[in-house]
Amino acid sequence: MKLFTTQQIAELDKYTIAHEPISDIDLMERASAQITNWIKHRFTTEQKMVFFAGFGNNGGDALAIARQLAELGYSCEVFRMNLGKELKNSPAINWQRLEKQGKVKYSQMFSEKDFPNPDKNDIILDGLFGSGLSRPLKGLPAAIVQQINQTSNVVIAIDIPSGLMGEDNTGNNTQNIVKADYTLTFQFPKLSFFFAGNEQFTGKWSVLPIHLHPDGIKKTVSDFFWLEKENIQPLIPVRSRFGHKGNYGHALLIAGSYEKMGAAILASKACLRSGAGLLTTHVPQVGYNILQTAVPEAMASIDRHDSIFTEVPDLSPYAAIGVGPGLDKKSNTEKALLEVLEKTNVPMVVDADALNILSKHKEWLRKLPEGAILTPHPGEFKRLTGPGENTWQNIQKQVQFSAEYNCIVILKGAFTSIALPDGKLFFNSTGNPGMATAGSGDVLTGIILSLLAQNFSPANAALTGVYLHGLAGDIAAKKKSEYAMVAGDIIKALGKAFKKVI
Repeated sequence: MKLFTTQQIAELDKYTIAHEPISDIDLMERASAQITNWIKHRFTTEQKMVFFAGFGNNGGDALAIARQLAELGYSCEVFRMNLGKELKNSPAINWQRLEKQGKVKYSQMFSEKDFPNPDKNDIILDGLFGSGLSRPLKGLPAAIVQQINQTSNVVIAIDIPSGLMGEDNTGNNTQNIVKADYTLTFQFPKLSFFFAGNEQFTGKWSVLPIHLHPDGIKKTVSDFFWLEKENIQPLIPVRSRFGHKGNYGHALLIAGSYEKMGAAILASKACLRSGAGLLTTHVPQVGYNILQTAVPEAMASIDRHDSIFTEVPDLSPYAAIGVGPGLDKKSNTEKALLEVLEKTNVPMVVDADALNILSKHKEWLRKLPEGAILTPHPGEFKRLTGPGENTWQNIQKQVQFSAEYNCIVILKGAFTSIALPDGKLFFNSTGNPGMATAGSGDVLTGIILSLLAQNFSPANAALTGVYLHGLAGDIAAKKKSEYAMVAGDIIKALGKAFKKVI
């Protein structure tokens, strides 16, 4: 699914009004009805709904929802913020409809003193400011937001928490942003919802369809995407009945060192479980017995060194190379990694200690093969690119880095983002906090290596690997819980993940 900036979404609203055609007030009614329906399936009429409404379209949505809920038997009260600005257009119409209906108690807020004292069981709905906000809140709006945040009530944000901007919140005053328990957004998630620092404001967010015009969506260009099953399903080919292991690629994994053989084992198992025909894992001598015992399906390439990676095997047999899990960062390993970069002419995935070595020798980044896939976690990414003030700045760095070095950058975390060299950025829809466990990244490396060996393009291997990794994590979490799952559980769930997609 395409993702859009708040300005683009506003233009899509206008396109829908012009080409459906539909009036602005009727589109507002349709959007409000989605939230009304969401609420009626989760809260009883015994709970009072307390609305805080602004003077723009977000306030108009709040007025419409209050009226609709009142028709369903809910007790609703609206507190409309008054900054001396007259209501216009659809918000004015909804105010008139509310007054005419006569079922909703309402009053205006001219100062902080007008803030109500809601009962602890009341549900607060935030309709002060929408996604068009471009500067931090101050004055009365900020005071109202702070008052809302001081209550212990459940808070539902309409479209976006008031005070939060849709993309870049650099310089925003976080004290003046509503902290919602739920955010009910229209048609598309806002880009700022994907950033870790904003979870405290959005709470759990849901996307509610309001049927914006499909032609407008199709015509509007975007470099941001939401990665879903429909995107991945066509990328996984049907296997021929006459296929054999030689058809599905021979992968080379360079991984492991003394005390870190677990990373090599996890990546090897994930690679084989993801469909590679053959896997050779290059390990130091200390890892030979461990590998042959733990992953009998893998072939072993043994380094001359007891405990670290120091020499590059013949690379000619391999369709793809993965390097980094548990590798360590000794000087001999650095030299061997440089040799791999200079000799590799097949797709490559680079992770963990290989990334840390590249961070020390940034000039080596120019030696990455075209389309190489880098899989840093936030700490490794910071070492590669330098610190960013917030997630918005980090994704700008991610996109720029991908273009500059003609590589794919997978920034791991919640809503893992995948940057392609052409400027496109994908946010992943699968995964859960239970995957924040040792070895999870090694599993991802193994999956992507396997797909590369099977002749997936680097872009398709990155997108498919990230999606399947998260989906397997979701399956594992349902069985083990987010607290009890470990990286090996993700590998065990890969079969079900593939079946769900295929």
